[in-house]
Amino acid sequence: MSTDRFVTLREPLRNEQEIKRSRFIACLYPVSTAQQAREHIAELRKEFYDARHRPSAFVLGAGRIEARTSDDGEPAGTAGAPMLQVLVAHQTSPAQRELSDVLAVVVRYFGGIKLGAGGLTRAYGGAVSEALAHAQLIVRQRMQLMDVHLPLGETGGIEASLRNSPLRVVATRWTSTEGIVQVAHAPGDDEETRESIAALTSGLARVSDAGSEWTSHKL
Repeated sequence: MSTDRFVTLREPLRNEQEIKRSRFIACLYPVSTAQQAREHIAELRKEFYDARHRPSAFVLGAGRIEARTSDDGEPAGTAGAPMLQVLVAHQTSPAQRELSDVLAVVVRYFGGIKLGAGGLTRAYGGAVSEALAHAQLIVRQRMQLMDVHLPLGETGGIEASLRNSPLRVVATRWTSTEGIVQVAHAPGDDEETRESIAALTSGLARVSDAGSEWTSHKL
């Protein structure tokens, strides 16, 4: 899995299923930190205070650098682990499984019929899978930034040329001596971007690296 790109939820969602009279309410959230995940879990404990179990699973970061699960009183390995497995195995595009920065909590109201270990595993994993089928997803992409330094008198015209090109202009600012147009490009496109800038500015630009930022767009 790339460390420069992943897929996450555009917005929270809930989906409910009934299995052998037990209610399974899957709650999915986009999260970027473990603290955010814990806060959502705490909120759901208050909202569904009368539910018997609220197991959870979350995965964080490009490259899925962190993952946590909780069975919340269900038999060990029957709730949090299958929920996490569904998250990491979810196919976000052909041959791609890039889902991250996602929390899943499944609230269970016991209906009086025991499901057994296998039944619980299928129920909790299935609840998350069914919720994901209704999710709207977005791509999070790390973009490299470049500052294009230009003579003050040339900045306006060159900025327009850059905006009309395939390059992505992020912002423009001015100092007392120059105009600076910031552009973004995908990791690995550094040389090609510099060549495009040189051609579009007729060699008038001085280019400097300006770090990186995460951007979002539709899947």
